[in-house]
Amino acid sequence: MTVVRTLFVPVGRAVPRAPLAAGGGLGLLLVLASRLTAHPDPQLGLWLLRAAALSGALGAASALDDPARRTTAAVPVPRPLRDGVRLVLVLPVTAAWWAAAVLAAPAGTPVGAATVEAAALAAVAVASACAAVRFAGAAVPGAPAAGGLLVLVAAAAVLPDRAALLVAAGAPGWREAHLRWAALLAAAVAVAVLCLPEPVGRRRPAARRAGRVPGGQRPGAGRPVLPGRSRSAAGAPAGPGAPADRASSR
Repeated sequence: MTVVRTLFVPVGRAVPRAPLAAGGGLGLLLVLASRLTAHPDPQLGLWLLRAAALSGALGAASALDDPARRTTAAVPVPRPLRDGVRLVLVLPVTAAWWAAAVLAAPAGTPVGAATVEAAALAAVAVASACAAVRFAGAAVPGAPAAGGLLVLVAAAAVLPDRAALLVAAGAPGWREAHLRWAALLAAAVAVAVLCLPEPVGRRRPAARRAGRVPGGQRPGAGRPVLPGRSRSAAGAPAGPGAPADRASSR
């Protein structure tokens, strides 16, 4: 726990604030726009909350951006711990921002259902960023993660009714749609956890530096010894009997 506490200050300084602030600020402005009408509409409030959730999720996609990631790969603190601290720092700020957005929504807006949708979008953004770091070694995964999130939302807008995600409040399929949102949230959290370990291939060069090859043998081990050649000439370590072997071969 001492190591975790000492990480909060340096990791907190490294968290990119501009994308998070931009996404959150734009989202709040969108929700506050529903207050401009004389009689705020809950349906309009729902769609504005969805737009705010998307804006916030696009900002959250950059939570793992670290241009110095390749430099800090050699530090003794493992990457899952560093990235986990980043997410722990971002989570309460994001929750407070969403609470403010919900309070600004018109009365009667289904804020509970909108919260499930917002959590799913944010989880997909973070999971995409974790996958970009894990499998591509991306130092700044926010841009590809945001692009993937936009593709997901565009696909959700054209899904057929039997698989729809963006359903109007009270419309047929409202409950089923939010069961799908909850499943998407659970799947995204699982992907994010599975992608937190070190990037694929990070540990493989260590075996080569140790002089090993796949199978646990040293280079040169197992090579056939030709007649008239000593084992040291064939690649095996020279032993006490190596000079005698060379003398007998002359």
